[in-house]
Amino acid sequence: MTVQRGKKLSISIQEHMAIDVCPGPIRPIRQISAYFPRLSPTSPTPLSPNPALSPPALSPGCGASGMGGPQLLSPLLAGGRPGGGGSLSFTSSIDTSVEIHSSDSDDCTALGTLEFELRYDQSSSELHCTVLRAKGLKPMDFNGLADPYVKLHLLPGACKANKLKTKTIRNSLNPVWNETLTYVGITEEDMHRKTLRLTVCDEDKLTHNELIGESRVPLKRVKPDQTKHFHTCLEHPPPLPSPTAMGEALRGISCYLREWENEQLHSLEERGRLLLSLQFLPPLSSEDEDVEAGSEGRRSGGLCVGVKRCAHLAAMDVNGFSDPYVKIYLKPDIQKKSKHKTTVMKKTLNPEFNEEFFYEISLSELANKTLEVTVWDYDLGRSNDFIGGVCLSCQSQGDALRHWTDCLKNKGRRVERWHILTNELPRTLSHD
Repeated sequence: MTVQRGKKLSISIQEHMAIDVCPGPIRPIRQISAYFPRLSPTSPTPLSPNPALSPPALSPGCGASGMGGPQLLSPLLAGGRPGGGGSLSFTSSIDTSVEIHSSDSDDCTALGTLEFELRYDQSSSELHCTVLRAKGLKPMDFNGLADPYVKLHLLPGACKANKLKTKTIRNSLNPVWNETLTYVGITEEDMHRKTLRLTVCDEDKLTHNELIGESRVPLKRVKPDQTKHFHTCLEHPPPLPSPTAMGEALRGISCYLREWENEQLHSLEERGRLLLSLQFLPPLSSEDEDVEAGSEGRRSGGLCVGVKRCAHLAAMDVNGFSDPYVKIYLKPDIQKKSKHKTTVMKKTLNPEFNEEFFYEISLSELANKTLEVTVWDYDLGRSNDFIGGVCLSCQSQGDALRHWTDCLKNKGRRVERWHILTNELPRTLSHD
């Protein structure tokens, strides 16, 4: 009878412990353990709220109730706040560049590390990314190796238009590239609000390429005309949380982040970049007329508009490219004579035009005009597609206003500036 009482007493203690250590409804082990992927097998036994119970007695209690043994923690108890470690993944989705500063970083290098350098040349509006090497990459092939390469994307933006790619290194887990990839048309505003995503992938000829890991670096961490060195841990892409695998608190955070990201992408929708040069040529004197006898139409002075090139244009055709050309107007245009067009460049998202157009106009009249520059995709047999545009006048804002005022204040000097093309069609634009 004494033994039976002891058994009954042991069972009652275990049931009491299961209630204390694992409150709430019982969930499957795999589902709850997803909250804490980095728990070590040697983690200490979770403490019960009842101080009278010793740690050795806790292990059989949770084990008997099927809750995963001493390594298991409830999400409500981790870190002393709801959600526990689950909120860390949301923070890392904003900036996943975990830099290595010591030798005690083996816990975050399961996918490997990536070493690269960034430099922003402010005068030329170019961003140079030198991909140096990777170490300790995760094996992806049957031979225990990988065929790695690195892809670059600027976020937010058109993914295909701003994708850059290194060469592929065959059969290596420690590849060395030493390859410099350059983005053109990067403005100071881009350096404050854009993020560079570096993705290391494994190339497979017979199947789809596999992603090994990625690193994201906000460009605001790079100072102009200075080379910054990065040595980061590769991480998995930020996950899209499943509502069925989260608590109500995490589900609310997930919905908020999705809405915020969609709002940001919509408000910052870009269609490419345009490098434009403006130069107001003053009226020619009698001496200048003798020197430039062949300059017809420029005796009264006027505006010279140079369409240099475009970069990162949105793809409008099914082949993933566009057939872009540029149209310019000087409005108001009562006589309908201000329209100019460049030639059409076939199958490209980064066309170079290098064409100039001249408007004979005085400086006082030009101050009341608006220069409309639009980029189109040429389609044979149907309407051309609008890619993006920009308007320059004294009523403009930001870079467009600065470019226009610099041109009016510096007569005779050529002023070049990159402009971000927006998806908003100018109100005064005519579809001709």
